[in-house]
Amino acid sequence: MKHTRSLAGLLGIVTLAVVTLLSTSCGVGDKIGSVSISAAGTTGVVNLAGLGGTLQLKVIANYTSGKQIDETNFVTYVVTPEGVDDTGAALPSPPQTLTVSSTGMVTAVDPAVCVWDNLGSTATPSWFYKGDYKIVATYRGFTSNPIFIPVASAADPITGQVGQCGPA
Repeated sequence: MKHTRSLAGLLGIVTLAVVTLLSTSCGVGDKIGSVSISAAGTTGVVNLAGLGGTLQLKVIANYTSGKQIDETNFVTYVVTPEGVDDTGAALPSPPQTLTVSSTGMVTAVDPAVCVWDNLGSTATPSWFYKGDYKIVATYRGFTSNPIFIPVASAADPITGQVGQCGPA
């Protein structure tokens, strides 16, 4: 009888130890440390060019263990217009001018706008933007860094710009 009780007690201790190890990952937690957002395939200043133009966002969950997982399709996107267009008008709020799908695809839509100004000449442009759309992603309580997207979906009406809007 004593032998059976000892075996049952030993099995209970082993089970508890296994559950403890599994739930604590051997003492090393793998938790989300941050979330980051970027425009896939771009470097430097991003530009959403042309009516119907698209940019694909990429959202990465960065874990404390160093692991990175693409969570682009599982985040909530918040878009905030900032600044003005090239005529000085305030940028409209989405879904006007641009939309962001649940898969992170940003698309330029009507009404078209140009947020770029040229400080140079037509032959040698020097572009800067006066407005943009700030996009942040939220995943499991973590908010990403912002990404700023200027839009060049309309021809620039300024004399001498020959309809150009933003860097090519």
